[in-house]
Amino acid sequence: MATLEEAKLQRFLQWLQLNRVELRGCNIKYSDSIKGFGIFSSNHSSDGILLVVPLDLAITPMRVLQDPLLGPECRAMFEEGEVDDRLLITLFLTVEHLRENSSWKPYFDMLPTTFGNPLWFSDNELIELKGTTLYRATQLQRTTLQSLFDEKVKRLAEKLLTLDGHPERDVKFEDFLWANSIFWSRALNIPFPRCYVFPMNSEGQESDISSKIDNSGTLTNGCGSLSNGESAKVSEYDALQDKIASTASISQGEIVWVEGLVPGIDFCNHDFKAAATWEVDGTGATTGVPFSMYLLSAGENPSQIEKEISISYGNKGNEELLYLYGFVMNDNPDDYLMVHYPVEATQKVDFSESKAQLLEAQKAELRCLLPRSLLNRGFFPPSNSSVEDQDKSGSSQLCNYSWSGQRKTPSYLHKLVFPADFLNALRTLAMKENELYRVSSLLEELVGSGGERQPTDTEVQAAIWEACGDSGAFQLLVDLLNMKMLDLEEGSGTEENDTELLEKACTGEIPEDRIESGTNGIVQNHLLSRNRQSSIIYRRGQKQLTRLFLKEAEHALQLALTEEL
Repeated sequence: MATLEEAKLQRFLQWLQLNRVELRGCNIKYSDSIKGFGIFSSNHSSDGILLVVPLDLAITPMRVLQDPLLGPECRAMFEEGEVDDRLLITLFLTVEHLRENSSWKPYFDMLPTTFGNPLWFSDNELIELKGTTLYRATQLQRTTLQSLFDEKVKRLAEKLLTLDGHPERDVKFEDFLWANSIFWSRALNIPFPRCYVFPMNSEGQESDISSKIDNSGTLTNGCGSLSNGESAKVSEYDALQDKIASTASISQGEIVWVEGLVPGIDFCNHDFKAAATWEVDGTGATTGVPFSMYLLSAGENPSQIEKEISISYGNKGNEELLYLYGFVMNDNPDDYLMVHYPVEATQKVDFSESKAQLLEAQKAELRCLLPRSLLNRGFFPPSNSSVEDQDKSGSSQLCNYSWSGQRKTPSYLHKLVFPADFLNALRTLAMKENELYRVSSLLEELVGSGGERQPTDTEVQAAIWEACGDSGAFQLLVDLLNMKMLDLEEGSGTEENDTELLEKACTGEIPEDRIESGTNGIVQNHLLSRNRQSSIIYRRGQKQLTRLFLKEAEHALQLALTEEL
């Protein structure tokens, strides 16, 4: 590590000490060019506690609003609705990073200046993602962030910088993009004791700041014990249920989950086999430091000296890992495939209005996530899946369907790997005219010609299944997966092409003019930048999952056609 980096590290360690951070069984050191700095074990801590950080040091919405310099102006912005919790933190990071005399400078100097997530890709690098869900998501996010910066952030940031005596300071989009990437790659969902977040005033009431934050929308209140598990860094995908962070159970009082950055803890890098978890000590009974977050060794055996201490960011596929953190994992067991039926396409199907009403009545989903793990119980389970996995049947795809008894429950039901809600939507979209009339007749028979009551979503699903069966839905699913494969392979070739490219490649930053394209636009040189390599690993995994789920859908279609004869 260069002398400049060593000097930054020493200033940061001194800053941590001044802010009462205790490195009890670890050191912060440079890991490598991809990970940057990491946390390494330094001795055998008898109680397994490696690092303790007072929650006062966390960068949270409350901390921003209480900042001596920026707090009053930020509070006015917050109360007027110009910023929400997340934008408040991102705006604070943008401004503080530009302030030369910021009290956070030793911390900011340690943070990365560029990132491996697609928002930072060059145009040539982004092309490697073409055909994937991530390609479109990145384009949309770039546009959204640029608009947000132009319309709001630049003005607000420069307004805050005038408080520091620098009214002429020009805030650039790259400054905001840096802050946005820092937040999304390092923020944790922290379970604060409510009494810490919302202290009572002398009259026994919560402060007005507390009520404003409580109603802002991104804080979630909950009582009860907190589950041990994974580190949860926040996710932008509505379709994903991010796993909540591992924390200690606080038995007294209400818990308030708050997103924020915790200097020190946030230098832990990711690994599937995490060596540590982080927890919150509300009373000080565990660490001796009330209202603190601490890093706890996850194993019974003490960590090896000088070994890097990792945490788990959660069960995330390469799509999330690349989008949020800028890295991927080879053979990621948590990979998934996102399949969707375009909303705009629903308006072009036959009898679109009637089908739209049926979709709404069923609360049907037009997209689904297909985790790799679903294949373990499908028609073609991988060789490494256990018998227990293969025997697991999914939740019932049918619920009291066929009240007439005319359609038998499919024999293949327990092997289907596709979500019932998505199949319900596909059945509806694939309906033919005679089937649509049959559905109307069945529902009228059930609820009466006068419409004395509205059919339930389960009843609508049952009527559609009885009228249509499964073959139409499976055919539509096969078509969707074939289209997805065509999109993935256009310009980059097959899964085998990606594998060959990765086998020949050696990672290293290379100038753009050394990139040569061959047939189908496939990169021919054997040197790949880190961003390109990550993109190819991700898209190869998407092609592999598409191929495997397509095989499942085609087999289900064959069985459905046979049984519906």
